Amino acid sequence: MKHYPLSILCVMAVWVLSLTPFFPETPLDDVKFIDKWTHLVMYGGTTLVIWLEHLRLCHRRRQDVDSRTLSGIVMPLLVAMGGLLEVLQATCTSTRNGDVVDFLANMLGVLLGGLAGLLVGRMRNID
Repeated sequence: MKHYPLSILCVMAVWVLSLTPFFPETPLDDVKFIDKWTHLVMYGGTTLVIWLEHLRLCHRRRQDVDSRTLSGIVMPLLVAMGGLLEVLQATCTSTRNGDVVDFLANMLGVLLGGLAGLLVGRMRNID
């Protein structure tokens, strides 16, 4: 865990932001689907950070990158976390609500972040 400090920080931030009861209004509230974009960026960014920290750790240890662990374990866990948070929003908060479309945005974010991480990993191995 000590090798993934930014990843842990990102996951904690997603939990806090997802369960915070109130956010002040901003000019971005007028952007169409801003809530869905926010979910996509939070989960995509978190996934990408996990990939980048993993790549950095493998490079430092001079190990091959194990993309199967990231793709087969970490990414599904992030998707499950997104689903759990939507359920918690629906059942345990009075000011937030769970939304299936938010969950789909979470999954798309994980997919895009994973693809970006995989691309960075492949580019790193080119040189």
